[in-house]
Amino acid sequence: MIARTKALIPQLKERAVRTEELRRLPPETERDLHDAGLFRLLQPKRFGGAELDYVALVDCADLLAQADASVAWNFANLASHHWMLGMFEPQAQELVWGKDANALIASSFIFPAGRATKVEGGYRLRGSWPFSSGVASCEWNMLASVVSSDDEADGIEYRIFLLPKGDYKILDTWNVAGLRGTGSSDVEVRDAFVADHMTVAVGDLAGGPSPGSVFNPNPLYALPVFSLFPYVLSGVALGNAQACLDDYIEAVRHRISTYNRAKLSDFQSTQIKIADASSKVDAARLIMRSACIEAMDDARCGRIPSIIAKTRYRRDGAFSVNLCTEAVSMLFSASGARGLFTTGVLQRQFRDAHAINSHLAFNFDAAGTNYGRVALGLPSENLTL
Repeated sequence: MIARTKALIPQLKERAVRTEELRRLPPETERDLHDAGLFRLLQPKRFGGAELDYVALVDCADLLAQADASVAWNFANLASHHWMLGMFEPQAQELVWGKDANALIASSFIFPAGRATKVEGGYRLRGSWPFSSGVASCEWNMLASVVSSDDEADGIEYRIFLLPKGDYKILDTWNVAGLRGTGSSDVEVRDAFVADHMTVAVGDLAGGPSPGSVFNPNPLYALPVFSLFPYVLSGVALGNAQACLDDYIEAVRHRISTYNRAKLSDFQSTQIKIADASSKVDAARLIMRSACIEAMDDARCGRIPSIIAKTRYRRDGAFSVNLCTEAVSMLFSASGARGLFTTGVLQRQFRDAHAINSHLAFNFDAAGTNYGRVALGLPSENLTL
């Protein structure tokens, strides 16, 4: 898979400008990702998927983002939904993959955006969800919602609902500064019935056996989904920062100062910035990969991470992406006016880095606060863990 991903990099770089103009992935890019089997990286083998370890998601997103962060973002999002569907009831898996094993699934995991009510045989769902990446290419959508109850004693229940595209409307809202090619438009559900087997409770995705485990016994499908949620997309920040660093080194290696004709590579400040940025990128990669590998090891041993471990995963996911953003910002500033030209890639790398960092999963204040609470013996404020 790594070899197939690397082979796509040259053509993805060539299409990057067009991808931004389209505000979604070009059809040929989607076809390339399908043909390489990348969307099915974490799909169960019994449906023809690769069923690789979770860290593969970070590694392949890292490589794709070195060409185009928008492509990597959509790849990682859509590939992760194959992983999650492997934890749903077997009937839901058969309904989706039995018809088309290549079917793409979008998502929006913003629980307060929806309201669901329990009815006989399932739920009634309504709401309006933002940021459903790649939705125009998808036949299905995983939408998160709060389940309403007349009895306050029932507490708050979070569930994920799997809907066919005929049950929701796509709103063309994606006019943004960064990750322009992801087509992350809003979706609206007026009033849809969702059968019980097409939903899954967030509590069933907290680690350990899931509703799909009987047919998919691989530890991959026993991982704590929302604890590891940052690593679905963290590889995108990593690859974008790596590309920015590589491009900067190549540019200053031969660049002459406009004002005094000195070689920029001889400046100590240039050398220090390269060391600083590269250490951030290397540290981020180590943090991301270590978290994924540790989680897989735990799942293989049947261990469910403690709440402090789960909040640490969220903390480290945000921290590692923040490191990547800092590296890109530093290199953008060090590049001077050269980075301002829209004909170059640096301005896109800068925009994409900050767009990635704006995702709630990478908000260190939120992740850090919750980690600190749990470390101090207070209850977690993140109800998905």
